[in-house]
Amino acid sequence: MEPAPDPSIVVTALRSPVEQARTSATVTVLDEPAIRAQQPIALTDLLLRTPGISLTRNGGFGTATSLRIRGADASQTVMVIDGVRISDPSATGGGYGFSNLLIDDIDRVEILRGPQSILWGSDAIGGVVNVLTRRAERPLEGSVAVEAGTHDTVNAQAGIGGAGALLDWRVSGSTFSTDGISARSNGTEADGYRRTSASGTATLKVAPNLSVDLRGYWADARNEFDATSGDSLAYGLTREWTGYAGVNLALFDGRLANRFAVLQTETDRENYDPARSIRPLNFDAHGRVRRFEYQGTLRASDQVQAVFGAEREEQRMTSASPGNNRAAYALVPQSADTNSVYAELRVTPLDGLTLNGGARHDDQSRFGGNTVFTAGAVFTPNEGRTLLRASYDEGFKAPSLYQLFSLYGSAALQPEKAKGWSVGAEQTLGDKVHLSATWFNRDTRNLIDFATCPTTGSLPAACFIPGTATTRFGYYANVRRARARGLELAGRAQAGILFASGNYSWIAAEDRSPGSADLGRQLARVPRHLANVEGGVDLPQGLRASLAARYAGRTFDRAGSATVLPDYWLIDLRAQWRVTDGLTLHGRVENLADRHYETAGGYGALGRTVYLGLRSRF
Repeated sequence: MEPAPDPSIVVTALRSPVEQARTSATVTVLDEPAIRAQQPIALTDLLLRTPGISLTRNGGFGTATSLRIRGADASQTVMVIDGVRISDPSATGGGYGFSNLLIDDIDRVEILRGPQSILWGSDAIGGVVNVLTRRAERPLEGSVAVEAGTHDTVNAQAGIGGAGALLDWRVSGSTFSTDGISARSNGTEADGYRRTSASGTATLKVAPNLSVDLRGYWADARNEFDATSGDSLAYGLTREWTGYAGVNLALFDGRLANRFAVLQTETDRENYDPARSIRPLNFDAHGRVRRFEYQGTLRASDQVQAVFGAEREEQRMTSASPGNNRAAYALVPQSADTNSVYAELRVTPLDGLTLNGGARHDDQSRFGGNTVFTAGAVFTPNEGRTLLRASYDEGFKAPSLYQLFSLYGSAALQPEKAKGWSVGAEQTLGDKVHLSATWFNRDTRNLIDFATCPTTGSLPAACFIPGTATTRFGYYANVRRARARGLELAGRAQAGILFASGNYSWIAAEDRSPGSADLGRQLARVPRHLANVEGGVDLPQGLRASLAARYAGRTFDRAGSATVLPDYWLIDLRAQWRVTDGLTLHGRVENLADRHYETAGGYGALGRTVYLGLRSRF
């Protein structure tokens, strides 16, 4: 749901703290109480209850998951955890898969919508999801949470940390397991999922103007999945970790903040099929991204703020997929490096009016240079009760290493490019009612898609594996265009112990590729209509209960296919009771009506599930 904004809310997804009332971009901020009230297991369960976001999942928890913001492709979203961009260069699109990211120790989520490459570089065409884990506020504190439910699901998390004059720190760990459901709709055996994760942060305060940050995240998962024909014994192993080391130096009485950092993310994926008697390992991939960052934030005055920086990103990928039980194979390394500079200025020339503008230039070792721009304005005539926003933003997505160098790759690929704009208004009535509306438009060109080679006649050069005379089934090429426009409405109200909230999104995301058979048709797996509503009671005694409903409209299952996935409503019942200040009991029933639905053709989805649990902070 869309919470009512507070003028004091600070948005960090813009790479420096900015008051929400001074941002021209559309952003949703979910704090810890809002997250826990929804009781999600996976991060995507939380995200799809906010405007403009849809989800595709090939079965239950842990299976392939695609998140789309305002109809953008699943690989066109930047995922950030504690300031670290996480992605998998060995994945087809090079983005983040979202299937293994659960709520864990997450304390805050920010969703920044629209092209945002000015600050975040490649992939930020749909938007940015910025996640912050919990920070300690007392000398010593801890938390424990555990829940269990349908399909023998168990979810547990614990953390401990402390805040002091010299050191702030926190470490946490979690474990999740479920017997799951069949990944295929026609399957009969359950496909389970197991995951263990840990995260940690530490800030050493060397001097009043100097500190050192260390952050890390690790996850190890095993998911079972089915073949396209039905049940199978196949399973996948995924290991992810991120590391961050940074130095923060404030100069000129704190007006100039400098950050120097080294970041690294790694993803290992292996798929096994026990039915392959000789070589059960049928896929092996490793992706690594290393980044070197400098960022400066200059606050010349309360009216003038500038953010500027330079980055170097080094992507590495090795992958292999043996074609049969006996074939030997080798992991082949591939790489691409990107050097970037960016700057954005934010000024408030008049009370209530804030303007921003900036530019970014990236130079990539494979395709060369690319420059994007942004500009925007936000105005409030009454100290935040009314907000009017307008922004123009550009984004781009570099070809992934898989698209460049796999069996179907092409070294001639150019980056996907997007230009978008949005206008919006927000109105707060008293302190109980908040309403918002946003209209957006985005045009994307040079979209990379798979081009199939002809089966008769002479073959073009692209239908041969580069450097050989061996033909191939197809290849990646910049052959598509798309246009997305839409309206996002949201509201929230409270009257005494009663509360209600809701949002509705109309998204016309269409194929605009010249000569395409899909020209003018809604993009596959992007519902044109999305809605969320929730209503309930919040009693002073600590009891909160609500009934929530989520709607997703009909979609085409695949590009070029007439198969339609029907629309559906899902109804959830949630309740939580704050027994004491440090102990809360909670429970929920998801998909109360046990509705059968599919977000991807032929793949199952969770039916009615029931969960009970508790949370404690001490």
